[in-house]
Amino acid sequence: MTLPNDTAQSPANTTSPFLAIENLVKKFGENTALDNVSLSLDRGQTMAIIGPSAAGKSVLLKCLAGVYRADSGTVLIDGVDITESSDNNQENWSDRIGMLFQQNALFDSLPIWQNVCFQLIENGTLSRKQAKDRAVELLGLVGLDADSAVLRPSDLSGGMQKRVGIARAIANNPEILLLDNPTAGLDPVLSNHIENMIETIAKKQKTTVITVTNDMEIAKHRYDFLTMMHEGRIYWHGKQDEISAAHNDHLTQMLNGSSQGPISMRTRNRGHHVVA
Repeated sequence: MTLPNDTAQSPANTTSPFLAIENLVKKFGENTALDNVSLSLDRGQTMAIIGPSAAGKSVLLKCLAGVYRADSGTVLIDGVDITESSDNNQENWSDRIGMLFQQNALFDSLPIWQNVCFQLIENGTLSRKQAKDRAVELLGLVGLDADSAVLRPSDLSGGMQKRVGIARAIANNPEILLLDNPTAGLDPVLSNHIENMIETIAKKQKTTVITVTNDMEIAKHRYDFLTMMHEGRIYWHGKQDEISAAHNDHLTQMLNGSSQGPISMRTRNRGHHVVA
């Protein structure tokens, strides 16, 4: 499948998909970060999003998580338009979503175990003792030992903070898991462990997973669907087994990491944008 998102097709469904993003637009002043983005996924399906910097990838995740409110378009979960939800419904919606932010977004003043189970403590789902036990369990899943639970984020390396962010994202067993570069800064062995864990969560819990990644091998081989974004638009979307036969310049350039193609890197030079 190919070309801009006004013609790009989402996975075929005979019934309404679990998650449907329809003509989503998000602007920051005169800058259009998302330009009529449309996608859909069923329960348990996984999708990797690739694209250059400022493609709109992280903005899309934040709109789905409720961090940003879209200017137009709809996001349907189980047929319910969450973009028009009341505050109460929006809170219920956020309980169904787990998100790993690009910069982890940990609370510096809280120990790791409280960071991991922050939402579960705040909404009264777990007592503090239960939350600490749950955090230790989750930290083990991402390769951190029990002793790390009492440390502060500043005591951890960037890669360890990333793993804490992943543990927090899955703490409430979300129906939708949004991951912004989950393996960035991790060594190949741990990256593979994290990707295996994500795959297991999707299969066993029927969790719908959307991952932004800069790892092209992971994008090509570890997810059901691949989406290529550039300048707020979708230029290619398809199944994993359609990638090798795709004839799309944007996708080919991104997968190959080539400097030649329709994607130009813009650099700032004395206040002016210069195409590099």
